[in-house]
Amino acid sequence: MENNKNHILIVDDDNRIRNLLKDYLSENNYIVSTAENANQAKERLEYIKYDIIILDVMMPGQNGYELTKEVKNKIKVPIILLTAKGEVENRIKGLELGADDYIGKPFEPKELLLRIKNIINKNTKIDFNLIHKIGAAEIDLNKMIVNFNGKSKKINNSEKKVLVEMLSNPGKTYSREEIGKISGISQERSIDVMITRLRQKIEMKPKNPKYLQTIRGSGYVLWI
Repeated sequence: MENNKNHILIVDDDNRIRNLLKDYLSENNYIVSTAENANQAKERLEYIKYDIIILDVMMPGQNGYELTKEVKNKIKVPIILLTAKGEVENRIKGLELGADDYIGKPFEPKELLLRIKNIINKNTKIDFNLIHKIGAAEIDLNKMIVNFNGKSKKINNSEKKVLVEMLSNPGKTYSREEIGKISGISQERSIDVMITRLRQKIEMKPKNPKYLQTIRGSGYVLWI
């Protein structure tokens, strides 16, 4: 069996589900910690760096949505929400608050395991020593250069941070607020200008982008 060193935090007020998931994920060679409420989870997050959080939405006290928002404002850690609510609105709410994925109760532990692996793989696959391709554009993250159509163009530190994040999560939509936090840019207009500059460096037709696209009402997404 693969030797896994990823550390997972399970936050759920249901003892049965918490223990079941801990046993199952431990059997699959993950390091697992648990918390039965938001306060316990925040205490653990003060001292331990986790690779992913499995978080129940419906908990007494601070619920999973509120905790997701608070955690995402402080640290960068993937979160999968567990919810008994299957309505699209509730799922969208979680994603808008920064959750990386969700799974509805009841669920098969194996499905959760696959989702965990998928997120961890996405967040660990960026190699700064490799040349990353977006269409015909070749991106050297170390040298902070994009080679495209026989020309080399520099990218600044903010653009690099956004590219690293989006290359790690192709197909994920990022709101302007999220891009602002990643890039360190606060003004929405400046964020739009940065996206426009990136398109000019990687797209054949920047005004009709194929890869770095706008999702109306939601934000931006990178398709590879």
